[in-house]
Amino acid sequence: MTDSPSQFDEERQRHNKVLVLIAAYKSGLALLFISIGVGALHLMHKDIEDSLARLAFDLRFNPESKFVNFLLDKASLLNDPMLRRIGALAFSYAGLSAAEGVGLYLEKAWGEYLTLVVTASFLPWEIFEIIHRLTWVRVGLLVVNILVFIYLLGLVSGRKKKPAAVLVD
Repeated sequence: MTDSPSQFDEERQRHNKVLVLIAAYKSGLALLFISIGVGALHLMHKDIEDSLARLAFDLRFNPESKFVNFLLDKASLLNDPMLRRIGALAFSYAGLSAAEGVGLYLEKAWGEYLTLVVTASFLPWEIFEIIHRLTWVRVGLLVVNILVFIYLLGLVSGRKKKPAAVLVD
């Protein structure tokens, strides 16, 4: 026998909206890091300084500005092995973020624990980066990650405290 549409609507309404929001955030991170990985691999075997100079010209940046010169100086440090490593790390982190997003969306305990551990492991590094250089973007990301951590910690610890349901015939 098939389920009625009203049963599906009830299940959809019971879906934890905060977990869906966190899953969307993690999926967005996965897409961002896939883009970074593809970009890094796309730049292999190319003159990166020339590509950046062309991009700056196309975007009508002042070619003599400090920002453009800074980027061009840093681009000279990139080589193919480094781009390969950047791509591999970006794809690895994208896979981890995608796994977190899927686990959270499906409301699996492993997804909650994985996200909890990964988020907790990056918090000290994010705090160190804010101490090193304070920006609104870094503070915003830290606040989001702290909120995610606190929410998931409460969710996981609340689940452990609930007694198992007793079946009565």
